[in-house]
Order: sequence, then structure tokens, then C-alpha cells
Amino acid sequence: MSETYTASVVGGTGFTGGELLRLLSGHPNFEITQATSRSKANKTVGYSHPNLRELDLRFSSPDDLESVDVLFAATPHGVSMEQIDEFAEHADTVVDLSADFRLNTADQYEEWYDGHSAPEYLEESVYALPELTREELPGADLIASGGCNAASTILGLKPLFDSGILSGDEQIVADVKVGSSEGGAGGGDASSHPERSGVVRPYAPTGHRHEAEIEQFLGVSLSFTVHAVDMTRGSSATCHVFPGEPVSKGDLWSAYRESYEDEPFVRLVAGGGGVYRYPEPKAVAGTNTAEVGFELDPGNKRLVAFSAIDNMMKGSAGQAIHGTNIALGIEETAGLDFQGLHPVGAP
Repeated sequence: MSETYTASVVGGTGFTGGELLRLLSGHPNFEITQATSRSKANKTVGYSHPNLRELDLRFSSPDDLESVDVLFAATPHGVSMEQIDEFAEHADTVVDLSADFRLNTADQYEEWYDGHSAPEYLEESVYALPELTREELPGADLIASGGCNAASTILGLKPLFDSGILSGDEQIVADVKVGSSEGGAGGGDASSHPERSGVVRPYAPTGHRHEAEIEQFLGVSLSFTVHAVDMTRGSSATCHVFPGEPVSKGDLWSAYRESYEDEPFVRLVAGGGGVYRYPEPKAVAGTNTAEVGFELDPGNKRLVAFSAIDNMMKGSAGQAIHGTNIALGIEETAGLDFQGLHPVGAP
């Protein structure tokens, strides 16, 4: 039989915490032993996550951490860096889903965030997007799950850099549309249904923090804008690229296939028939799958790269489980085989 690992989720009442608990409860190699919540201590998991009412588990206080094999931290930015010593003391492997360990240096945190209180951990953390960092993940003790908007953008652009179609000197404009769940369970007024319904709202026209991850892993500076739109789950990136040399559709098919043909959670959707001709968040809702695609605009010497993910899955909890599977030597698709539903309502 495959080895079983004990797991805890710190910050279990949030949307990401709920997705982690859902995935871990159905995972063949994990046993959930603790889920923490300061505000819902002693309440059942089903109290916050009605889809998990059958899970026989109550939230406990984060002050009473139990020792486990793997600790998943689904906490707001700034919490894990303050508590990383305690987390590491209670778990062999720590998986952080905030932004606290995604970047390489303290200087980056000074520029993009509010500094870093535990910079000594940055060198040992491994980014959890396996399509980028698969070779670095085995045996990792500190895993940093990447940002959802960074993940969707990176996955859409990566084949263009892998193949040499882009060198990094070209102009790239990335426009990302995201669902309300990105704001978390406590997203505030802007994420409430009356305010969110029907909008296409630019909430980060410039300076979005996920730019730092894109620059770090693709080695490119790009123009990046994020819109809040009327959907619950999803991150959809449309990237406008102006290559220095002519590119054919054959070049693009070869580039994307070469980058992703062996990836279990990436599929290529580029102008086929039917209604869903290009990547759409609705088509991957609830799954750990990313859709990527492209289109050419020869008259303007422009290439448009598309990508779509479920921000709660491929952009967060699913990515974290995927990276952890690889780190522990588990079958990397374990616990992530949900294929999605069609038709569905707003993702």
C-alpha cells in the first residue's frame, strides 16, 4: 500500500482552506488530523463548508497545533512568515498558500510587499507550479504555492520562451480577468454580490503584486492589468505579444505541444470548433486543469496567448496538492482527478 501522511490545514475556514480540506479528504495518501480557525474553534468543518458536512472534523485553535507530516497554511499574507518557525517545528513539510515565500529575496519583498520578517527561509522555499519547478520539488521542506494570476499568465506565455519565439525583450501586455473568490471569504465590500454583479472592474491597472512572480520565473518585464469580473471562480489571462520575427501557427502549435504534451494538467485549446474555442475558466471550474491557447494577428504582427484556470484549484489549493505530491514522491495526479462539470452556472 502507498504511504499515508498526516496533514493539517491552518486557516481552514477560508475558501482556500475549504478547497484544501475537500481535496485532502478524497486523497488516497492523506489523513486530515487537524483544521484550525481562531473564529470558528470547536465548530464543525461543515459549519463553514457545507459541501464537507460529512467530514468528521471540528476546527481547533491555531494556538494548539498538532504535529503532522504536512502542514498546509491557508492564511493571509504576513501570517506564515511570522509563524514559520512554529509551523516547521510541527511538520516535516510546510506548504504555504500565501505570498510569503514565493519570491527569492528580501529585496523583492521590500519592493512588492511590506518587507519580510523571516528572509532566511526564502532560499529553501520551492515554488509549487510543477510545470515550472518539477525538478526542484522532490524532497522540498517548504513549498510556496504560486499566485493565481501569476500562474495563469506564466502558463500561457511559458511555451513562447521555451521555444525561443520570445527572448524577453519584446513588448508584452497581459490583461487578466478574475473571479470574486480571489478576494477570499472576507473580501469586503468590493466582493459582495450587489457590488460585484455585472462588473468588469479594473482593480489593479498597474503594479499588481503577482507581476513579481512573472518577472522572477519568466525573466521578463511586462505590462499587467487585472479586472474583477462577474464570476465566482477563475483567472483568465489574455496576453498581447509582439514578436521580433514572423511566427506561424505551425510554430505555435509546436511550441505549446512541446512544452505541455507530457503535462497531466494542461490542455491546448486554440480555435477549434464549437462554443468553447479558446480557454475559458468555466470549462475548468473545480479542476486542477489549465487551458492554454493562442491566435495570430498577422496584420498587426501580434500574437495573442490565452490561458484559463480555476483560481481556487490550479491557482491555489490544487497547485499546492500537486506540488506536495511531487515533493513526497506520491503519484502526482493523486487526489486531483476531478474532470469538471458541463453545463454549469457561473464558475
